[in-house]
Amino acid sequence: MDVGTEFFEEVRERYKEDEDCHILTALLHKYCKYAYLANSLHDIWKRFSENGRFHLSDGILCHRSKHTCVMFLCSRMLINTILLEFHNNICSGHLSEDRTMEIIKKCAWWPSWRKDVIEYFHGCDRFQKANKATGKRFGLMIHIQEASTPWEVVHMDWVTALPPGGIKSYNACIVIVDRYSKTPIFLPCHKEDIAMDTALLIWNRIIYHIGLFKNSISDR
Repeated sequence: MDVGTEFFEEVRERYKEDEDCHILTALLHKYCKYAYLANSLHDIWKRFSENGRFHLSDGILCHRSKHTCVMFLCSRMLINTILLEFHNNICSGHLSEDRTMEIIKKCAWWPSWRKDVIEYFHGCDRFQKANKATGKRFGLMIHIQEASTPWEVVHMDWVTALPPGGIKSYNACIVIVDRYSKTPIFLPCHKEDIAMDTALLIWNRIIYHIGLFKNSISDR
């Protein structure tokens, strides 16, 4: 799921499934007549509410701190989406731990966000490879011809070891980026998928709609 309109709709829907978020949303509505609902909040959320840490903007709970006011997330699936988008995204280039934390701090908040970012970063496949070189030495570099039309040349990368998410408990993602337009496509998958599973996924989700690529670039 991309961080766009669909993502924000999902954020609002998840609030309805979380008892504290549902109550906070009701309390912050300008026409709310049920202030007594605050007594139903768990202690930590009651303190946040009393300290004015939250406000409601277009149905989205926003968390206030000294320097920021950002979207509040209550769903593990949505948290994983944010981590994936701002760390593993090809356009982001697998950012450092500090840079990932800095960007997420400006757009989202949840109680354990710092701990989750650190754990996610140190579990990142690229981070592990960068800190432990194994295997044979790389071969000679080959010049990559620049694309002249969209989807002529694509870059492909696999993001694995993700926490399960979605109806089918996806734990990996194939990221395909058009070299010409820099447009990314994210295909949820399973790290246990074999070559045939991957081929069928790319055929049905991409090639069927836009045609065959002239070149595909990957480290796999």
